[in-house]
Amino acid sequence: MSLESVRQFFAEHAPEIEIIEMAQSTATVEMAARVHGVTPGQIAKTLSLKVKDEVVLIVTRGDARLDNRKLKATLGAKARMLSVDEVVNWTGHPVGGVCPFGLENPLKVYCDESLRHFEEVLPAAGAIHSAVRITPQRMAELTHAQWVDVCEAV
Repeated sequence: MSLESVRQFFAEHAPEIEIIEMAQSTATVEMAARVHGVTPGQIAKTLSLKVKDEVVLIVTRGDARLDNRKLKATLGAKARMLSVDEVVNWTGHPVGGVCPFGLENPLKVYCDESLRHFEEVLPAAGAIHSAVRITPQRMAELTHAQWVDVCEAV
């Protein structure tokens, strides 16, 4: 179902973007980078967080780590990672396939500045064996994301 919601999202909003489906899993940054032949930084990982009573998504480069101090300053409160069940319930995507496209619920999306280092990134596409190739700017436009600086320097 999740991959289908991403297919529908792209059919409606960006039909020129193709979903890449692989036979092997791309559920981790390292696996995805190896399968797609890119650096781990080019894998755009989507983190699902709860800040106060709001669930938000932060998309960052695959080799970046959240800086809790920057995150709290930017979002106004301490954040916690969602549990596996919460991720599926809120996004409709399985862990390892979470992306900011075709979401089960409308969620605020943030793109970390670290993504701008790359001309093209590969976020998942709703399944542990799927991805899309997209510019960071286009991803932010399609998801109405706000650009933030919430990661440690890489």
